[in-house]
Amino acid sequence: MFARLSDKLQDVFKDLRGQGRITETNITDALREVRMALLDADVHFQVAKDFVARVREKSLGEEVLRSVTPGQQIIKIFQDELIVLLGGDSEPLNLVPPARILMVGLNGAGKTTTSAKLARLLKKEGRRPVLVACDLFRPAAIEQLATLGTQIEVPVFRPEPGETDVLAVARRSMVWIEEQGADIAIFDTAGRQEVDEPLLEELRQLHVFLQPQEILLVADSATGQQAVNVATRFHETLGITGIVLTKLDGDARGGAALSMREVTKRPIKFAGTGEKIENFEVFHPDRLAGRILGMGDVVSLVEKAAEAIDEEEAKRLESRMMTASFDLTDFLAQFRMIRKMGSLENILGMLPGMGNIKDSSVDEGQLKRIEAIVLSMTPQERTRPDILNARRRQRIARGSGTSVSEVNNLLLRFNQMRKMMKNTGKMKKMMARARGAGLPGMKMPF
Repeated sequence: MFARLSDKLQDVFKDLRGQGRITETNITDALREVRMALLDADVHFQVAKDFVARVREKSLGEEVLRSVTPGQQIIKIFQDELIVLLGGDSEPLNLVPPARILMVGLNGAGKTTTSAKLARLLKKEGRRPVLVACDLFRPAAIEQLATLGTQIEVPVFRPEPGETDVLAVARRSMVWIEEQGADIAIFDTAGRQEVDEPLLEELRQLHVFLQPQEILLVADSATGQQAVNVATRFHETLGITGIVLTKLDGDARGGAALSMREVTKRPIKFAGTGEKIENFEVFHPDRLAGRILGMGDVVSLVEKAAEAIDEEEAKRLESRMMTASFDLTDFLAQFRMIRKMGSLENILGMLPGMGNIKDSSVDEGQLKRIEAIVLSMTPQERTRPDILNARRRQRIARGSGTSVSEVNNLLLRFNQMRKMMKNTGKMKKMMARARGAGLPGMKMPF
């Protein structure tokens, strides 16, 4: 997300830092580029205009212009304003039992999947959520929610076949919710291709009956300029309490996030970062601002590592690395731990200075081929890679659907890694740096 905006802003600020002296002209030129970058990222024109005006006013202060590092000062002002724009006032969900959460949005935004993702997240926090299927408009929506509920082991209330009255469904669900002993009920509602009066009227009636503590607008991050109209209509009708942005992994522009937050003055509370049920997280404005400006997000990286990586297994692998007994079976275990943390692009984006790398030599396809190569080896070959002669390498290439040169390249990199492990001093320094960042002491050999 925000890849295009991030690239352009980093170019603008690189030029600003390189100026020997900051003047009003420098600032005006830089902010003109910033405004164009925001518009290109699909930020609404009025939102972009107001944002740039605020940054300009603070950047032209005497304290900034006379400082030793005015370029850095202006970037700090921009970062602070970006955090505010993304929702620096974000608050946790109001979950005072019996909590009711109404999920609203257009068709295709991902309401049903997001409802299940939210239920999973709340369950992990020790709460007792249930899901209520109130989407009587989209075929298969009820079955989809029921399937997801089974997957995450959360009860789902299903309307009777042929039911058309959403209020009747909501009334019947009240008794069922109490019987489940739930402390949170998440209502998945219907959407339309656009915000129309029948949809708004149905949601008004549900709102009046349920009196939910939270009304979350689920929005596709690629909505673009339409985002302002969508957010405004839902907010005027229902008084939304927060926004959930979906598909952040696929949108290179992401201006919807800035626009919807600004026009509704309601915080972005959660973000969907992929198709898998676990690709869902609390939205942190300061962390995303850092990623947009190329400063990384080490905190989120450490959190993902802590969630995805088994601590005992990490210690075992570290011990084998330190004794240079690390083999391809260990490599495969390490490899799978890293893969659990998400896509390579997402991980790189969390590392300072790495978010705008365009020509990485490792892509997701290459990661899959590496795994296939190791899986095509016998247990003996993984333990003793030195026995991999030309005939064995040809067999492994055929079995993994790769080329012999790819097999050779992996083994070359692996052998280089093992040589480094034999250098105890280097290994200790590397492990210390990894632990200092809060990560297991492991390094991918690419």
